[in-house]
Amino acid sequence: MQPRKIETDMTRPVVTRFAPSPTGYLHIGGARTALFNWYFAKKMGGQFKLRVEDTDKARSTDDATAAILKGMEWLGLSADGDVVYQSQNVDAHVAAANALLESGAAYRCYQTADDIEVLKSEARENNRAFRSPCRERKDQPDLPFAVRFRVPEGQTTIHDHVQGQVTWQNDSFDDLVLLRADGTPTYMLAVVVDDHNMDVTHVIRGDDHLINAGRQTQLYQALGWDTPDWAHVPLIHGPDGKKLSKRHGALGVGAYADLGYIPSGLRNYLVKLGWSHGDTEIFLNDADLTSAFSLDGITASAARLDFDKMDYINAQHMTEMDDSALMKLALPFLETVNDGPISQTVQDRILSGIPTLKPRAKTLVELANQARYLMDIRPLEITGKTAKPLKRDGVIDLLSALTLALKSRKGSPWTAEALDIELKDFAEQRELGFGRIGQPVRAALTGGSPSPDLSVVLALLGPDETFGRLDDAIAAFG
Repeated sequence: MQPRKIETDMTRPVVTRFAPSPTGYLHIGGARTALFNWYFAKKMGGQFKLRVEDTDKARSTDDATAAILKGMEWLGLSADGDVVYQSQNVDAHVAAANALLESGAAYRCYQTADDIEVLKSEARENNRAFRSPCRERKDQPDLPFAVRFRVPEGQTTIHDHVQGQVTWQNDSFDDLVLLRADGTPTYMLAVVVDDHNMDVTHVIRGDDHLINAGRQTQLYQALGWDTPDWAHVPLIHGPDGKKLSKRHGALGVGAYADLGYIPSGLRNYLVKLGWSHGDTEIFLNDADLTSAFSLDGITASAARLDFDKMDYINAQHMTEMDDSALMKLALPFLETVNDGPISQTVQDRILSGIPTLKPRAKTLVELANQARYLMDIRPLEITGKTAKPLKRDGVIDLLSALTLALKSRKGSPWTAEALDIELKDFAEQRELGFGRIGQPVRAALTGGSPSPDLSVVLALLGPDETFGRLDDAIAAFG
């Protein structure tokens, strides 16, 4: 492999594209490819375009297209211009095939499917590429035919931003079909024609397409068109180093959204999965990431999915996110924990508690579960180990006394600082260790849910909710 350092042609405005097939959801491998294209286009002041490759009508569905578009929207990926649907470009594909026929770079193949299977089998047995007997045929009988590309002699070389210089001997390539016998174009032809007509300058995609770059380069040259820059990115592997599969977590972007990851956190993690910029792991805003991004930073070895790192990066983004914006993203998860809509009063209470929840949560699911104690879920279900402090001798009398002391604080500020002093004074006056009163109060106020310092819990709940929960506990255990 030759050195991979390749200069980008700055005489052409950079245009990248993401071209998914609508046969399923937007999986994370596709999302990462889209992000590489998106950040590179932004870095170069160019355009990022979206093309839906829906020519396979048997497998392409409207639902899959909608899922891909929804996944990109959630991830924050916006394409420049209208979405291009490959199925609407068939006339251009056919015209290109006819141009290749006219130039002699393609030929009509009248062999039946059964004949082709036999001929290909013979070619494989003799360790050579497939060449149709129709290659040199001059007559044009009135028979069904496919249009095949005439692979030229010699070799084909590409200069790849990730893989370096790659060369193939042309006699290793089959004469591929451009138009099927029913007149429909194949993927290989359609991609070349569409990329050319969309002015694509850089094709950034998975390295499972690397050999396709050789075939497509031959088509570009035969059509007399400029060949785009290539960047073939190694695929994502599972934590065990094997090809990523559903058992590793090869889920759709929508599934990661449901797991409580936020768009900026997942963007940051996916871009770092196979791209490096020194030792920097966290990019809290897109401007910094865009400025740093380059094709040279893409690693030539496969990246491994690491959920611990995904959680860590997501947690950093949640911690730095504006409280109101994070609350908006968290609301559906909060409503799930609450088993229904959340009143504005409780929303305001949770919003006030966001600063205490963020440092303890890696995902929105964790944040919502930790916010349970702030929800309107009275009376709390206090059972098991959580209930033990409330069953100790004399505890209910202490709770009653504390409730009375708190209610008598007329005019005193209901703040964490003031309440912390109040709780400690209450324990000292009775010559009690703080745990003696703190444990049952926490049980009464939170029902055992994870929570911050007790004084902070009281301050966030407010006096009315605090007194209501203390009265509930006194009634239940008295």
